[in-house]
Amino acid sequence: MAERVTFPEGFVWGSATSSYQIEGAAHEDGRGESIWDRFAKTRSNIRDGSNGDVACDHYHRWRDDIALLAELGHAAYRFSIAWPRVIPTGRGAVNERGLDFYSRLVDGLLERGIAPYATLFHWDLPQALDERGGWPKRDTAEAFVEYADVVTRRLGDRVKRWITHNEPWCSSMLAYERGIHAPGRKDWRAALAASHHILLSHGMAVPVVRRNSAEAEVGITVNLSPCVPASTSPEDHAAARVHDGYMNRWFLDPVFRATYPADMIAEYGARGRLPEDWTSLVRPGDLRQIAAPTDFLGVNYYNRHVARSDAIPEEKNAPRNVFLAPQSEWTDIGWEVYAAGLFEVLMRVHLEYRPDKLYVTENGAAYGDAPDAGKRVADARRVAYLESHLAAAARAIDAGAPLAGYFAWSLMDNFEWDHGYTQRFGLCWVDYETQERIPKDSALWYRNVIRSRGLTR
Repeated sequence: MAERVTFPEGFVWGSATSSYQIEGAAHEDGRGESIWDRFAKTRSNIRDGSNGDVACDHYHRWRDDIALLAELGHAAYRFSIAWPRVIPTGRGAVNERGLDFYSRLVDGLLERGIAPYATLFHWDLPQALDERGGWPKRDTAEAFVEYADVVTRRLGDRVKRWITHNEPWCSSMLAYERGIHAPGRKDWRAALAASHHILLSHGMAVPVVRRNSAEAEVGITVNLSPCVPASTSPEDHAAARVHDGYMNRWFLDPVFRATYPADMIAEYGARGRLPEDWTSLVRPGDLRQIAAPTDFLGVNYYNRHVARSDAIPEEKNAPRNVFLAPQSEWTDIGWEVYAAGLFEVLMRVHLEYRPDKLYVTENGAAYGDAPDAGKRVADARRVAYLESHLAAAARAIDAGAPLAGYFAWSLMDNFEWDHGYTQRFGLCWVDYETQERIPKDSALWYRNVIRSRGLTR
């Protein structure tokens, strides 16, 4: 028997993108170089040898993309602002042409009745700041606050939802520990220092955003995953606890509890990963500042982590993650489809950390379905993925989680970081040669969900 899943009145429906992944125009109108510009042009960093110089050419096609959002019924649009487009060297002179672009974008969204949700940092740090030490240096946190001040003074009269950072785990751990994201370093101590300064910059920026954007809501977005043991063994349970600390608690505890998890401080210290100057790096008052009251938490969810205690040989003492579902239930990027995990992370955050409001700020799947002769993209797997995850989100609302909105990742296929253009997450298919956008079946299905405020399963 079919089941009707309905979302509350006022629930926010939208999609998300990020600046480096779609904008292009990398060398236009005074934009400075970002760490991703440099990283993507360094041999072997990007799977297909590509870069974001053109990407989806959104910088020139933003009007058409707003029309696409409206056609698809989206009431909100989450985008990010490119720091090097606004302040090309990270600090100092402001590039008015860069600010003008975002001002036009915001006005265009509002004219079509689409609420702008702006992310201040989605990984494209100005290269000049990286050359002065990047996120492992406290100066970068101070520079971020100056940048946040410039942007929110200009846009804060119209943008009323602000996200300081997207996924600080990625911009610290993937960027400085694993080296698979820009700037490509492999140094645990640098990664942990970076994580602290990213979180600190968030807390320092919150009151600045509030001052410049009257009655705005401000929060941070984290990527969360349930971390479960692969077996009943004590070793696997211990590995899952460590991985949960690494992925989730290291970022949630400071923001909501003004502390880093004690077991992870001990873990990192025992393994020689903690910066030697950690006690002076985390200054008195830092944690209180990181825990500045926010209005919401953004949650990005894609998959769970299943931990095994045996180490990956090439990653010293790193827990191994495996998937329990068969490969037929993985997305093209190699991630297991596990919709129940969205319910689990939303409920965990609600019950353990008690944010006032939650948004799913990213959720989606990579599938490579292409247009047929009639330009239809029949991406049934993505429809099934979205349906199951939206049902999980509705379950969390019914169980008491204060979930206020859902943003599908992504509006369109784009530059997928170290994977280049090999992975397609979009609701709309993009021809990177012609820049044509074609709404996939999933985009049309999602439009119907938005119109009816629910789905039938």
